[in-house]
Amino acid sequence: MAPSNPTGHLQRYATAKGFTLIELMVTVVIISILAAIAIPSYSQYVIRSKLTESVNSLADIRVRMEQFYQDNRNYGTTTSCNGATLPVSAPTSNYFTFTCGTTTGAQTFSIAASSQAGKGLGSAAGDYAYTINQSNEKATTKYKGTTQTSKACWLISGSEC
Repeated sequence: MAPSNPTGHLQRYATAKGFTLIELMVTVVIISILAAIAIPSYSQYVIRSKLTESVNSLADIRVRMEQFYQDNRNYGTTTSCNGATLPVSAPTSNYFTFTCGTTTGAQTFSIAASSQAGKGLGSAAGDYAYTINQSNEKATTKYKGTTQTSKACWLISGSEC
């Protein structure tokens, strides 16, 4: 004899267990929406970390240039700022190329960082470019591939200092 329930009716079918197709589709849609939001945010986070590495290196080079100036009363005698041993201790970066130049008389300098092509910061070389000089004047000359003319700071996130 089949088991009975409290109402006295015979129980013929076991209750189904599991998820319906609609429940599974709703779950897939929710996960897709979250991924569409999270992946671009994560990509921008990674780019910002690479940009921070470059501006930290620029600041470090500037400090070394000032230390050299304190000892020698000039920033070096060649166009590569080798007075501060820049060629020997230039930062190694997988994403940026650093260049440095001094003026005649070696009383001023300018250091630039420019992103390398195809290294996770844009498809073209120089999609991001930053500079600093002896007066600690910072500038962003290119950001996300767009030339910047009036940014007297290093843009890392967004378009404002």
